[in-house]
Amino acid sequence: MSELLYTPKNAYEVLSAEEIKEAYDYCEGYKKFLDNGKTERTCVSYSIEIAKAHGFVEFVDGKKYNAGDKVYVNQKNKSAIFAVIGSESPEKGFNITAGHIDAPRLDIRPNPLYEDGNMAYLKTHYYGGIRKYQWTTIPLSLIGVICKKDGTTVNVNIGEDENDPVFYITDLLPHLAKDNKPIQGEDLNIVIGSSFDKEEKENKIKKAVLKILNEKYGVTECDFQTAELTIVPAAKAKDVGLDRSLIGSYGHDDRVCSYPAFTSLLSLDKPEKTSVAFLVDKEEIGSAGITGMRSAFVTDFLLALCDGYNARIAFKNSAALSTDVGAAFDPTFPEAYEKRNSAFINCGPAICKYTGSRGKSGASDACPEFIAKLAGIFDANNVLYQFCELGRIDQGGGGTVAQFIADRNIEVLDVGVAMLSMHAPYELASKTDIYMLHKLCKAFYENY
Repeated sequence: MSELLYTPKNAYEVLSAEEIKEAYDYCEGYKKFLDNGKTERTCVSYSIEIAKAHGFVEFVDGKKYNAGDKVYVNQKNKSAIFAVIGSESPEKGFNITAGHIDAPRLDIRPNPLYEDGNMAYLKTHYYGGIRKYQWTTIPLSLIGVICKKDGTTVNVNIGEDENDPVFYITDLLPHLAKDNKPIQGEDLNIVIGSSFDKEEKENKIKKAVLKILNEKYGVTECDFQTAELTIVPAAKAKDVGLDRSLIGSYGHDDRVCSYPAFTSLLSLDKPEKTSVAFLVDKEEIGSAGITGMRSAFVTDFLLALCDGYNARIAFKNSAALSTDVGAAFDPTFPEAYEKRNSAFINCGPAICKYTGSRGKSGASDACPEFIAKLAGIFDANNVLYQFCELGRIDQGGGGTVAQFIADRNIEVLDVGVAMLSMHAPYELASKTDIYMLHKLCKAFYENY
């Protein structure tokens, strides 16, 4: 009578040694994706490079495409769409996955550079939800672009190469910290230099920093105002644990879901339904802006695929997975979770019927008929998965891009890897869960 009960299955109980090895091998590619995609811009460029190697070409609006054609869209170098054209009419609907490739970080302000206390600093403005103290006293990289008024663009990447210098945010020594306040947003100042030319009389350290930047990139202080420069952790993705079963890295949220959705699309040949993967920006700050999931570029692409067909019918018949992370149960902080409705490491992707906070505010609440149909597909394809919520009801919660997909009259369900230390500079995820999300998305594309 054990089938009457529900117990999440642990991958190490049910997978063969060959399947576990396959999962671990798959994650080697994912670690490279993390290290090559520290920002949404580098994620876009690296994913397009991979897609081109798999036969994808840039989408041309108005061009007639045939079943099996593979196309991509580069949206302002910060979001990307990948699609494989299906054999059926667009009015049969699209199969869609949507994950985000932005992650919490520190952005450099328009007028950031100053000197004080014999050091030069850059002022920052944090992006997304962070715990500010976690960003102090760790090695940091400076990545982004400087767009100059003459129309040229300079790529900046300092800290990722092992021979590069890194950057740093100070914290107060414990000997003097008895009465100090918690780290504030205005305290997240980047140490960028301390030397100077003894011939200079004023702003000596600041000028020394600008001289180095000018020699390397040909920029002046005014160019900060039209630049997009970000501070991210300099650490690389690494195996965690003696058994190497986990991956520690910056940016798991949400590249840990975007990558499996993307790779599952790459493996498609001639699907029945046109299959689409959105890798989008700005989720961490509400999905607004020209590169976010709320932007018209999402709808415009789907409308372009519907050229000559009824788009309303196509949207109504479409299905989507919002691939975003869940919160894995952390026994160190059990008070934040409701254990019966929590996700657990190594038990497969976490399915959230609804997200939101407190009274489901900001949630997309999926229809049970849709959930059941998907669960049947996952079962038939031997995919491990689990159902969960994001913490205790009144503890908080979180939103995803699902609500903006639903706004377009497209059925959508939240599915993603459950992880630990979400939004920290170094997060933790399970290799078997990552691989199972790849299998889940592939099963969805091929069978829905």
